[in-house]
Amino acid sequence: MSVVLTTISGPVATVTVNRPEALNAINGAVLDGLEAAFAEVEANPVVRAAVLTGAGGKAFVAGADIKEMQAFGAEDARAFSARGHSVFARMESSRLVWIAAVEGFCLGGGCELAMAADWINASAKSRFGQPEVNLGLIPGFGGTIRLARRVGQAKAIELCVTAEMVRGDEAKALGLVNNLYEPGTVLEASQAQAQLIAGKGPLAVANAKRVIRSGADLPQERGNALEQQAFGIQFGTVDGKEGMVAFSAKRSAEFVGK
Repeated sequence: MSVVLTTISGPVATVTVNRPEALNAINGAVLDGLEAAFAEVEANPVVRAAVLTGAGGKAFVAGADIKEMQAFGAEDARAFSARGHSVFARMESSRLVWIAAVEGFCLGGGCELAMAADWINASAKSRFGQPEVNLGLIPGFGGTIRLARRVGQAKAIELCVTAEMVRGDEAKALGLVNNLYEPGTVLEASQAQAQLIAGKGPLAVANAKRVIRSGADLPQERGNALEQQAFGIQFGTVDGKEGMVAFSAKRSAEFVGK
C-alpha cells in the first residue's frame, strides 16, 4: 500500500499521507512519496489547486517517525532535515495553491508540513505543536522559521521551548490556521475552496502567490516593483484579455492558462 495517495477530481488534486497505523508519521518513504506526488500534480495541466491531508481522521501527521530517526547520527539527521526542507518547499514554489486540511494531531514534522502549504484549514478539535524539545531535539523541517513568520517570534519561541499543544481555535487566533470547520468536514470544505480557486485565472493565481511569497522578505519599494512587473505581465496573457472581455460582456470567463 502506498504511503502517499494522489487523487484528481477535475481541476482539484488531493494528496493524502497514508500511514494511519502510525498516525501518518513522516519517514523516508513518506518524503519520497510526497516528492513524487507534488511533481505529478504540478505537471498535470488540468490541475489548478490542491489539498494536502492525512488518512484515518486521528491525525494529519503526528510528527516524524521516531523509530526511524533513532538510528540517525548527526550527519544522517542533517541530511534528513535537508530532504524534508527540499520536499516541503515544492509546495511553496508551486504554481498551485496548496491547502492543508487538518483533522486531529498536527505535531512536529506534521505541523511543519502543514505550514509549508499556502494556508491551513482545521477544526477546533485539531491539535498543533512543535514537541521536539521533549525528545531533546528541535524542529528540523522548517518549524522554527515558518512558525515565527506565522505567529511572531516570541510566540514561536514559547511554543517550541514549552512543547505545548494548542487547539485549532487557539491556532486560528494566533494566525497559524486560516479557517475552522466542524470536525469531519475539513477535507470537504478545503476541496470546495480548491474548486473555487480552480475557477480563477490560473496564471493570475500563480503570479499572485509568487509575488506575495517573494515580496514578503523584500523592502516595500522592491516588493512594489515586483508587483508592477507581474501586473504588466498579466495584460499580455490570453487569460487577462479573456477575463476583461468576459466581465464587460457579463459572462463567465473561460480561462485556458495562457
